[in-house]
Amino acid sequence: MSNSPAADAERNLLAARRAGARLAAVQALYQMEQTEQSVRSVIADFLEDRLGLNDEGEPVEEADPDIFKTIVNGVVERQETIDAAIMKRLASGWKIERLDATSRAILRAGVYELIAEIGLPSQIILDEYVSIAHAFFEGAEPKFINGLLDAVSRDIRA
Repeated sequence: MSNSPAADAERNLLAARRAGARLAAVQALYQMEQTEQSVRSVIADFLEDRLGLNDEGEPVEEADPDIFKTIVNGVVERQETIDAAIMKRLASGWKIERLDATSRAILRAGVYELIAEIGLPSQIILDEYVSIAHAFFEGAEPKFINGLLDAVSRDIRA
């Protein structure tokens, strides 16, 4: 028997709020790197007036503030571990600093969730962050992000 339309709508709203939180977290991580603003300050800025906006500044489904804060704080707290997991899968001689800042933010957020959200299937995490990559990039970057996250997923969740 299929779920009710109300249950489907609720599930879709929760998924949209999680997706919005992930996008906002990537934007916050990028902003922190570009401005050297503190994690506390960036989170406060986003909670005050940016959460729930897409990359063009237009309103989207409200992002989940708890998921947003968890991802941003988690990336900052575990950045050394996250970066090591990413660097393990980069081509020989590549450094993480060589990656585009937006790609770094997407990868760091995705790897954080692969590490911290063990109950969430890897494929859901990969799909979410590849979708975010498509919002920012045309060309090879989304495929690169997908491949790297998939490899890190196999390392972490083997």
